[in-house]
Amino acid sequence: MTEKPSIQEFIPKEAPPRYSARDFDSDVDLKRDDFNEGLELPDINTTPMFINIGPTHPATHGTFRVYAQLDGETVEKAGVDVGYLHRGFEKIVEVKQYNQIIPYTDRLNYCSGLVNNIAFCKAVERMMGLEVPPRTIAIRVIIMEIQRIMDHMICCGTNIVDIGALTNFWYFYNARDKLNDVLEALTGARLTYSYTRIGGLAWDLPAGWKENVKAAIKEVPDAIKDVSGLVAKNRIFQDRTRGVGKISAEDAISFGWTGPCLRATGADLDLRKVRPYYGYQDLDFDIPVGANGDVYDRILVRIAEMHESLKIIHQMIDRVPDGPINVDDKKVTLPPKEKVHTSMEALINHFKLVIDGVQPPPGRIYDATETPNGELGFYIISDGSGHPYRVKVRPPCFYTMNALKFLVEGGMVADIVAILGGLNVIAGELDR
Repeated sequence: MTEKPSIQEFIPKEAPPRYSARDFDSDVDLKRDDFNEGLELPDINTTPMFINIGPTHPATHGTFRVYAQLDGETVEKAGVDVGYLHRGFEKIVEVKQYNQIIPYTDRLNYCSGLVNNIAFCKAVERMMGLEVPPRTIAIRVIIMEIQRIMDHMICCGTNIVDIGALTNFWYFYNARDKLNDVLEALTGARLTYSYTRIGGLAWDLPAGWKENVKAAIKEVPDAIKDVSGLVAKNRIFQDRTRGVGKISAEDAISFGWTGPCLRATGADLDLRKVRPYYGYQDLDFDIPVGANGDVYDRILVRIAEMHESLKIIHQMIDRVPDGPINVDDKKVTLPPKEKVHTSMEALINHFKLVIDGVQPPPGRIYDATETPNGELGFYIISDGSGHPYRVKVRPPCFYTMNALKFLVEGGMVADIVAILGGLNVIAGELDR
């Protein structure tokens, strides 16, 4: 196995750190007991003032809040509470078969559920030593890059809306809807897809799907051009985003950042390049990076990544080979339905696999995938049964959220919403 490169290789040597994690002493942190202090203010001019941003604020999606101590409109201190959503993902999957876990992965980053499906299946397949067919790999790459574009459109569109520019959202959403039509034709769903299976896919491509993909992605460049033309050199947009929520590459790494948020700091780290899988090493695409690590760069990096995903799709769409979509292994893949109805052996095989599930050998593994928000990893411990002994998720949003307190302190109240949108925190990944 290729050794993972050191993260230090991706840090620009000339970029000095803005601050260090060790500078944040515990005496400046708001304790949980402080969250309810100062809520009843006898005088509206009292300084400092304490306010809640969320959980009912539209930008916080009802799942977390920022408790801020203000001096005027400047955030002196902040406490971040993410405890408003808990579905117990890691615990509930301990009693589910491996294929039954796939619908739960849809609900981690629900803006790009297919990528989560593939990431989990890839980890289990690696544990079992399975090589999925070339046709499956090509289909997985195409739908992952479609989902990356869709995820970035949601992030950039809603972030720009949150700071006051609605038109951009509609430009992105119209194009995104066309992409979602393509995925709906393939999976039958528009949000939680559950399309992949351990060792392959639920079913093959529908007739005319490749042509529909080519037609849908033609809408994307125009949408990107329209949005970029409205915001990239817009003075109001730049004032709201440049220098806001700024962080250095060293500090971002110390918080565990990955994905576009990390690359916006100048750190050139993408698992598709440094630990390639599914043939990404043979594809021609670049990794966009920023320089300042602020909200502006986070948005522009994602917009640039959409162009790179389009390049990947264009290269792959005509390369999808013929062949099976599932591994030829009776312990992994269900037999064809027509055989189940006519063959006793196939019926027994079907019954055993449905009842007992896929059974990886005893052991443990960590496998990661470059999702739209960064490194999504699954640490799986198998005891040889049909359900995992333990699953630990390493979601990218949980780590970017760790830095929110330090990004908003010293800024303005209005900057909190801009910073949140640029981080693209998806609450399903905060589930702990």
